[in-house]
Amino acid sequence: MSALPARDLISSPPLRTCEPPRLRSLAALIGRTPLISVRLRYRGREHVIHAKAEHYNLTGSIKDRMALSILTRAYRSGALQPGDTIAEATSGNAGIALAALGRALGHPVEIFMPDWMSEERKCLLRSLDARLNLVSRGAGGFLGAIAATQQLAATRKDVFLPCQFSNGDNARAHLETTGPELLAQLACRSLVPDAFVAGVGTGGTVMGVGAALRAAHPGVRIHPLEPKESPTLSTGHKIGSHRIQGISDDFIPALVNFRELNEVIAVSDGDAIRMAQRLARELGLAVGISSGANLIGAVMAADRLGGSACVATVFCDDNKKYLSTALAGEEPAKDGDLSQDVELLDFDAACCAA
Repeated sequence: MSALPARDLISSPPLRTCEPPRLRSLAALIGRTPLISVRLRYRGREHVIHAKAEHYNLTGSIKDRMALSILTRAYRSGALQPGDTIAEATSGNAGIALAALGRALGHPVEIFMPDWMSEERKCLLRSLDARLNLVSRGAGGFLGAIAATQQLAATRKDVFLPCQFSNGDNARAHLETTGPELLAQLACRSLVPDAFVAGVGTGGTVMGVGAALRAAHPGVRIHPLEPKESPTLSTGHKIGSHRIQGISDDFIPALVNFRELNEVIAVSDGDAIRMAQRLARELGLAVGISSGANLIGAVMAADRLGGSACVATVFCDDNKKYLSTALAGEEPAKDGDLSQDVELLDFDAACCAA
């Protein structure tokens, strides 16, 4: 496998030149996403939250960046050879990205995924000709899925493990692309980021974007986000369950370095669902549940900073992978939900010239 130490986000190992030509075509379909600036009012104060629209990537999620980075560097280092099987444990988006890129490059792809993920994820993986192995909670859930990939690799020499939860090339994708794109798009508006908020699945986004933003602006605050119902980051171990697919799995990923982060922001899953629904219904921005959570988390960060603070986040994917989930239903409001105090006013969008 080509896993780099999670702390190693800047330096790279010596690279070979054996990239398939198709990688260049795939790279043209990933990244350089628009920036959506959502204007809203929260408890009487107006804010603008800036979000990278990551559903514009090839397979519709931010995970395409990670998949491209890991596979490209694995080819260059020789860790991935033509015809090798790519095997990964995933909640869905990463598996879909690896399946699409893997099949485009001629690789068999084997995915291990907890069986409680959405039906759309399962169908998309099968449509991309990935061999899908569903893992129940009784069989270990996420940890069981990761163990299954390791067992497969132990029995064969032609299996490549991307190891997205610990591979530094995951975070490096966002250090080298998402972060600089965001900085350039904000600079075009004469803005400097005061804070960045992102839900933690693997930790690649918050660590990589955070490193890029802090290299340019050392005072920026970097907030990891987790579900209030399952505060794994805050407690140090898995606790509770939640409905924000793609974040807060059964463990704290090796990529997460709390010394490089500010305080954790917690958002309830019902609040996240309602915010995603409102973005679609009121502004036509059809995003996934974690995007709703990220917007609420960014509003919380902006409210704490006060004034005209510039807060950024990511809209990780669209709503198409969630149409069989609570996102398609009516989520009852609860006391204390922040989404009830948010008035969505308008948005504008800017292309990425980076």
